[in-house]
Amino acid sequence: MSEIELKRVSKYIYEIPMKGGMKVPGTVFASEKLLKAISRDRTLEQVQNVAFLPGILKASMVLSDAHQGYGFPIGGVAAFDLDEGIISPGGVGYDINCGVRLLRTNLTKPDILARQKEVVEALYRKIPSGVGRGSKFKLTGRELDNVLEGGAPYIVDKGYGSRQDYLHLEEEGCMQGADSGKVSQRAKERGIGQLGTLGAGNHFLEIQVIGEIYDDEVARALMLSEGQIMIMIHCGSRGLGHQVASDYIKQMEREYGIEDLPDRELIHAPIKSQLGKDYVAAMAAAMNFAFANRQVITHWTREEMQYLFPNVTVETLYDVCHNIAKFEEHVIDGRKRTVCVHRKGATRSFGSGRQEIPVTYREVGQPVLIPGSMGTASYLLIGTRESEELTFGSCAHGAGRVISRRAALRTLRGEEVQKQLESKGIAVRAGGWRSIAEEAPQAYKDIDEVIAVMHELNISRKVARMTPLAVVKG
Repeated sequence: MSEIELKRVSKYIYEIPMKGGMKVPGTVFASEKLLKAISRDRTLEQVQNVAFLPGILKASMVLSDAHQGYGFPIGGVAAFDLDEGIISPGGVGYDINCGVRLLRTNLTKPDILARQKEVVEALYRKIPSGVGRGSKFKLTGRELDNVLEGGAPYIVDKGYGSRQDYLHLEEEGCMQGADSGKVSQRAKERGIGQLGTLGAGNHFLEIQVIGEIYDDEVARALMLSEGQIMIMIHCGSRGLGHQVASDYIKQMEREYGIEDLPDRELIHAPIKSQLGKDYVAAMAAAMNFAFANRQVITHWTREEMQYLFPNVTVETLYDVCHNIAKFEEHVIDGRKRTVCVHRKGATRSFGSGRQEIPVTYREVGQPVLIPGSMGTASYLLIGTRESEELTFGSCAHGAGRVISRRAALRTLRGEEVQKQLESKGIAVRAGGWRSIAEEAPQAYKDIDEVIAVMHELNISRKVARMTPLAVVKG
């Protein structure tokens, strides 16, 4: 258990007081139950370490799904001053723009239950997943550069989706400032055969049913109702994003060294430095690759569902990023400022009126999509103005692990986990037993508790709760 000193501020807020070289305090948003889980690994120590970084503003924060990550904790949020602050690949994460897309259909639960196994097998065949399954989507080097700079709109222009898809994505599916020339040849080689693939680990495609609506007004605005079938896609920038992170971590170590860092994994560059600017441009390119990746998967999913259910409609509701750094406007000490917000395993959660939100949703706020594990519920929430004051407009991103993948493999068997899920009426298809064991529901925190903390603090408000019927695992 962690020995980091904590001061309870309120029922769901704890502070790590400033000491030593900390430039700001740490803030933990969690219940007592979740705090016990968070305290078992190095998460709180990592919150404290991030508070040492130059130019950090207000606090080093973690949300209710937090667990240990590379340098920065997962579930972490940190904002930096543009003049004195830094940009850190470890504060973004290796899977740049790992994120979630939610698709809305006109199907209902009986439609899926009548053909449950057929649906999961068809989607498993259609969408490449797992280690070693490459994409049937072939790109030239020039086309890959266009993907890196054009994101989802470029792929839609090639015939893979509609304008309505990318108008409902964070950043409309294209991060400005991307420069394919700042992405290494090795990263491009890793990514060129992976567009349209889920990958492995915690990535998935899930058929879900809305079991409960909490906010009728927002649900109407999002065209949601109980019993409606939704499709959730969780994946990121694959090997390309991982290589971008690796490349820039090495370059920053060579240029700036690690001597003054509390943890070498916090390697960074000044935001205004040339290397910092180069990383921002390469990160944006990897973000666009991830947007395009989810767009191709959306297109293929739509094709397969239309083959199985000729009258189905499959519309993009929204798409959110988890691992990113962005330049955003926030009010700090009563003054509006542009800052660099790192969200690592965190979801943007803007309230109504922000110009970054699609026009369709601007009056109600930004949809916040939070998946559970494959045997538990996922949630759709709505962003709030309070989150902009508390967390730089950020919310949790998932259930958050309680045990590592290695520990899950030691204690769980994939065959048993699949039987448990089938007994709950959930059809699962994966490339092997290993991935099912690694991602078992027992390896994750209680998603209902994670969401309750976010809702009670008004960081995001609950709109709908969805449960899985069919899962394709990476």
